[in-house]
Parts: sequence; C-alpha cells; structure tokens
Amino acid sequence: MIVPHPTRIVRRGRGFTFDCGTSIRVTPGAEQAARLLRAVLRPATGMPLPIADYGQIVIALDTKLVGLGPEGYALSVNEHGVLLRAGTSAGLAHGVQTIRQLLPVEALRARKVSDVDWVLPGVDIRDVPRLPWRGFMLDVARHFQPVHVVRRFIDLMALHKLNVLHLHLTDDQGWRIPIPSHPLLTSVGSWRTETNGDGVPHGGSYTRGELEGMVAYAADRGIRIMPEIEMPGHARAALAAYPDLGVAPEPLPVWTRWGISDAAFGLHALGFVREVLAEVLEIFPGEHVHLGGDECLLPEDVHGRFLTQAAKYLLDRGRIPAAWEPTGDPRSVVMPWKDETQATKALELGQPVVMTPHTSTYLDYPQSDAAHEPPGQPGYVVTSKDVYHVPLPGGVLGAQCQLWTEHIRTREHLEYMAFPRLAALADTLWSPRPEWEGFTTRMRLHSSRLAELSIPAEVRREPCEHS
Repeated sequence: MIVPHPTRIVRRGRGFTFDCGTSIRVTPGAEQAARLLRAVLRPATGMPLPIADYGQIVIALDTKLVGLGPEGYALSVNEHGVLLRAGTSAGLAHGVQTIRQLLPVEALRARKVSDVDWVLPGVDIRDVPRLPWRGFMLDVARHFQPVHVVRRFIDLMALHKLNVLHLHLTDDQGWRIPIPSHPLLTSVGSWRTETNGDGVPHGGSYTRGELEGMVAYAADRGIRIMPEIEMPGHARAALAAYPDLGVAPEPLPVWTRWGISDAAFGLHALGFVREVLAEVLEIFPGEHVHLGGDECLLPEDVHGRFLTQAAKYLLDRGRIPAAWEPTGDPRSVVMPWKDETQATKALELGQPVVMTPHTSTYLDYPQSDAAHEPPGQPGYVVTSKDVYHVPLPGGVLGAQCQLWTEHIRTREHLEYMAFPRLAALADTLWSPRPEWEGFTTRMRLHSSRLAELSIPAEVRREPCEHS
C-alpha cells in the first residue's frame, strides 16, 4: 500500500521489529541517508537508532549497482534486519521514505507514540521511477510562504518521491529573493499595500542563507530546487523598485490585484537580468533555472529577443533554461500549460518538455464543485483523477503540478489544495504501470498517513472533468 507504487514488491516471511537496541550500519557515502532515517523516525518512535559497526539496518551506497538508474533503490527486509541499497544518495533518500510508509502510520507523528509495535513487513523491493521529472511548483510571490512552510512541503514531496521543487520567486505582486546590487527589490518590491482592496499590507522575502538552507534541506531528501525569475512580463514588483527598467519608466506600486499587468522589462533591462541571474546561479546549484516568459504584452519580436538573450546567459554558464513559452533555443525546457499542441510542436523540434497543462495540473483550481471547497481559481474543476491522467506524450521528461497562491494565504489552505492531487501525480509519474483504481485502493491507507500529518486527503469521488 505504498504511494507511489513500487516497480516490484515481493512479500516475504517474518518482518523486522525496531526497538531501542536497533542500530544502523552505513557504507561510505550513505551517512546522510542514515541521518535522514534517524531524523524522520525518532519523533514518533523515540528510538535513537545510533550508527554502529554491526547495525541490524544496513544502508549501502554502491555506485556499481546496475539497473537502478540515478534514483532507484533496492530494499530487503526479513526478521534479522533491513538492507537498503542504491547507487546514488537520491536513491537512498527514496528508500528511506519507503521504510517510513512500511511502518505503522503512527510513525509519521511529530510526538512520541506508546504501545505501537514498530514492525517492518518482510519484503523485497526493487524500485525505479518511470519518469525523471516529477515536480511541484510553489508560488511564493503572490502570497509569501515562510521558510518553515516551504520546508514542510519539501518533506511532503519527499514522502511521495517527487524530485523537483519549482519556486516561483517573483511576479507582479512580490519579489522574494535578495539581490545585493539592487536592494530595493526586497525593501520595496517584496511588499504591497493590500490585496484586492482588503487594506492589509502583505509581503516578505528570504535571505540568501534561508534559500541556501532550503537547497541543502531539499537535496538531503532527493529533491532539487529550480528557481523562477519571471521575465520580461510579470515584472511589476521589480519595476516598483526600479522604474527605469521598464518599457515605460514611470513609478508604479507593487501590484495589489490579480491578472496580467501590462508592466514589463524593456530590452535595456537585460543587464539587470544578468546581474539577477548571476546571484541566482550562486544560490541555486541545480541544472535548471526558470525564466517565466508567459503572459507578456510586449511585441512578439521584442519578447522573443529578451528570452533568447536571457537563455543564452544561462546556457553559456552550463545551465539549462526552462520557460512556459519557447525561448528560441532548442536546448531550453518547455513547460506547455495551454494545451497538448504546445508540447507536440516542442517535441517535434527536439526540445525537452515537462507537461504542465492547466486543466490537469493547476492545483489552484478547486478539487470539486462542492459548496465546502475553499476559494480557488474560477473556471475549472481539477480532480485527482484529472491529475492522474495528465497527458504524457512519448518523449517528455515528466510533469509537474502548479499551485498559484492568489487565494491561498495559510499553510493549511496550501496543503488542502495540494492533496491528494499531488499524491496522484507522484503515483502516475513513478509507477511503471499507472492504474487509477489501484491508486484509489492504496489511498485508503495513505489517507490515514496524511491524516497523521494533519492533512485531510481522501480521494474525492467527483467525476473526472478533463482526462
């Protein structure tokens, strides 16, 4: 009853029982996975799980393992102990999450639990993801999300073996990343006077140290963070701080409404963009950087030249640009959000594609049309079944869900909108043979796991609207 479903799982005889005498043995390079296992199990079990020379739990990093790829793992459990092996640290991190799910659901609690037998069932698991890009985009620009909220979401992603956190850091309504050469971006651009007439100031930004801490925290859990700096449109927060960067250099406040602002960077702002990207590359070491690129009211030729130059800056430094629209360079990742036609055209040109169609991956749409649903983007209903059946044309890298936060202010609302739909995405992208009915069966137990994490996540029974 694991989510996402493993590639191969075979039940064995007796399982292994954790107790206060249980310890961990590690091979060189597997230390972080051991620390992760200790960190996630200690709150509920109270067990220290020390690292020792003769531990019953063996965590082994073996780069010579074949057939597991960059994220796969092998896990064996019998009455004598546990063996977790992988060729990479990411594979070991995924294996740790499987151990968590195999234990009683109380293992996910944040406080010590008494009178529970911490038994792992006897199993042999060999597990490899179907697709390499299994992502989630979190919009921290519309409504700022504090570090502890982002870290908790990283933990939830890791539990489901998702591996890309796409952080939407800038938009018309807020700028969240510090750029030392342009301090007004955060002192001015990160705050708006109100939101849609509510009269309540809203804002916030991260320090460089906080962002670097997120990167390290995510990496320890097998997740890479892809930052997004919107350009050349969705730039009004930046232009509130530095009006001279705009097409029309007039003072504009940080936008207090939703929609598409007509404010945009001019071509003369490319020097500024390069300075911003230079700082981004220092903070985020991952391969991909997102340039936004959508919903811009600039003339098509100017828009294209801007994105091409920004993409070239990244490519010249060994990074890969990603964007919602083509950047003009076939090496850039395209994330088509309008319809499958965008994906088909990009694939025909040989471009890498990550599927993000709004009718099956936008989690700001409500999960049902029921009266109890919290506020969301109007226009569609996106069910878990819609997400599970996200279109995946042959040759795509994978897919990701998007959670825009116009209507989302709190952690509780954020997590309600994300689950169980994000679990559906994780299962359909990881499992070798995705099957909706099997997923809904496994979610009966998995919902109780999420409940231990204070997330209501039963699969809703509404009909599928768009799959």
